[in-house]
Amino acid sequence: MTVPQPTDTTRWRCTLCGNLTRFDVTRASKVVEYVHLDLAGEPKVEEREVLSETIESVRCRWCNAVDQVELVDRPGAAS
Repeated sequence: MTVPQPTDTTRWRCTLCGNLTRFDVTRASKVVEYVHLDLAGEPKVEEREVLSETIESVRCRWCNAVDQVELVDRPGAAS
């Protein structure tokens, strides 16, 4: 089950404890990176393009509830 991403007018809220601020998020991403290796062979990512990204799960840091997160309106957000 994928979890919807918050928008400019919404945010996450734990349905069990009401937490609005602390979550552990598991994501699956497909990216293209431009990696520059220095002369010693140390890599440095200089460009990163996200081709796709899916949020697989969200766990509440306060009560450890998994997949109990809903989207709610942000305060003051235009409806």
